[in-house]
Amino acid sequence: MVQVLSKLSPITVTCKQYVHPWSDSCAKATTGLYLYAIVDSLRIYATVYCLALLMRGKVPKLEDIKKTIKGILRSTAFLSFNAFGYSGSLCTLRYLMGHYNILTISGIPAFIASVMAILIERPSRRPLLALYVTNIATETVWKMMVTRNMVRNIPKGEIAIFAGSLAFLMTFFKAGYHKSASSEHPDTIFSILKFVFGPHEEKDYAARSSQANSIHRAEDNEQEASRLNRSWSYQKKSSSTLYNLVMQALKLYKRFVYKIKCYYRHSACPHPFSCVYYTLQRSTKLFSIGLGFQMGLQLIFNLKTILKSPKSISSILFRQKNLNIAMFLGGSSGLFTAIMCLLRRITNQDSALHAFPAGLIAGLAFNKYPDNTIALYVFWKLLQITYNLGVDKGYLPNVPGFIVFLYSLSTAILFHAGLVEPLTLRTSYWKFLHSISGGRISIMDRKAMDVWGLDTSGALQQVMQRTKSKPVLRYFLVE
Repeated sequence: MVQVLSKLSPITVTCKQYVHPWSDSCAKATTGLYLYAIVDSLRIYATVYCLALLMRGKVPKLEDIKKTIKGILRSTAFLSFNAFGYSGSLCTLRYLMGHYNILTISGIPAFIASVMAILIERPSRRPLLALYVTNIATETVWKMMVTRNMVRNIPKGEIAIFAGSLAFLMTFFKAGYHKSASSEHPDTIFSILKFVFGPHEEKDYAARSSQANSIHRAEDNEQEASRLNRSWSYQKKSSSTLYNLVMQALKLYKRFVYKIKCYYRHSACPHPFSCVYYTLQRSTKLFSIGLGFQMGLQLIFNLKTILKSPKSISSILFRQKNLNIAMFLGGSSGLFTAIMCLLRRITNQDSALHAFPAGLIAGLAFNKYPDNTIALYVFWKLLQITYNLGVDKGYLPNVPGFIVFLYSLSTAILFHAGLVEPLTLRTSYWKFLHSISGGRISIMDRKAMDVWGLDTSGALQQVMQRTKSKPVLRYFLVE
């Protein structure tokens, strides 16, 4: 039976035995990892930056291409140096201290490397990177506590996190706080909220809703009536029975939509047409977008299968799970707009406080597509925006270097989990570490860590089987 030592008790394993068992030289091992990390980082960021350039939807100018190349090179330098600094710090700390403990076995070296690496990256990208790793680190710490029986998993906990965070964010959005922030550009999350829940719920629309929307509505009603009359007169001239049936059905549909548009709209509502039409329009639009997005992903991910067997396309597209994103987006948008209109009718005013209960109820649609990553992203975005608002209002101090510290601490937690408690690490991040290290993370010898009672070596084997990671070291030049 393995004796369980205190977590701060040193283990006398050497860096050759633990960090780089494939090489006798610390310098060669670190350089080999660095060179491989450069190549893999270049592949990752070339893909990311080029996709971002293409998604702009216009022909890039020479200046845009130069900016993209500079961004690729700088981000590659940041990520590859993180790998280099981690390996170098592991060996250096072992040389200075003469041993490893639970802190120096991975966490502290990762923190040191992350501080140096993040300073290479552009300041504008640092908050995004910090939010990304903090998201994963939060989930990792929770799993660590679950394995130690300190907490228990809460059923539907991600839905509660998402709904609560969405309620606060929509209140900020409705109150216009995102436009009063010190930053020149509103946070990306507000652009997403504007897309999902519509621009009419912004603060600006409430002031000009009555007169502008009445004119818009009257003009649209006249145009709609004119179109219906033209359609009816043209239908009489046609002798085709099938054509008449189609036109009659179309006319009835248009009349139905016209009736819904002209239905009662409360004077406090900022949207141009009836509340029923507003709710149906938002929900059906987002449902269609979600369905198209999900089917597009299915076509991309199953492209090889479709090319081999074209008949499989129907079974791939027409699945129940393909409706999940659509039902989540359409449901959340429809619930939010319906509750907002209902509260405006009850109170006879358009208030930012209405967005809180509306956002809370709308968040329940997340049950159709529960995802820890999305829930934690929204949660940490809320904390970030709340902190920025507190700084802008003078309620909270502006802590210099906080983003750098948060990124470095979160990365240290993830690297610790990857080496000491790999079962608590998110599968996608383990695959990333395995790829960026050229397989080295799976070859680093963890047997000496088993004295801490965490079954580290056994957990490594389980993770490698689960992720199908091969314990093959990919060399580059010096090794």
